[in-house]
Amino acid sequence: MTRGMGRKAGRVKLCSMSVDLKALVALMPFAGRLGLVLDEASADRVIARLDWAPHLCTTGGIIHGGVLMSLADTAGALVTFLGLPEGATTATITSTSQLFRPVSGGAVRAVAVPVHRGRTTVTAQTSLYDSDRRLVAQTTQIQAVRQLPIR
Repeated sequence: MTRGMGRKAGRVKLCSMSVDLKALVALMPFAGRLGLVLDEASADRVIARLDWAPHLCTTGGIIHGGVLMSLADTAGALVTFLGLPEGATTATITSTSQLFRPVSGGAVRAVAVPVHRGRTTVTAQTSLYDSDRRLVAQTTQIQAVRQLPIR
């Protein structure tokens, strides 16, 4: 099954469904509180970014590792969610991050892609880049595929 994608005025088209990028962030209050902005979202790739801000930092003005991992987890969960069948949802069951360099300014860009889509789990990999396009961190996570109960 091929998913078509077109972009127009902040919206992404997934098959016949049009998704408002700001509305996707609104579904994830924690991501919105962090300041996450979605630049692209489809079942094949999610690109999100987070601008440096003092409240996201640890000593010395460096973005906290937990913030970087939250950005990666959110992008990975979203690329998983957008590829799920109707009526399914997801939750992270494992996440492994490697942090390679600190971020002390600019923005961090997350690029998440599915590595494997199974019936009960999806593996997603998210790479984080600084404003100079250097690899900052990489996260691999496994997402459970959950069917919502019928009410």
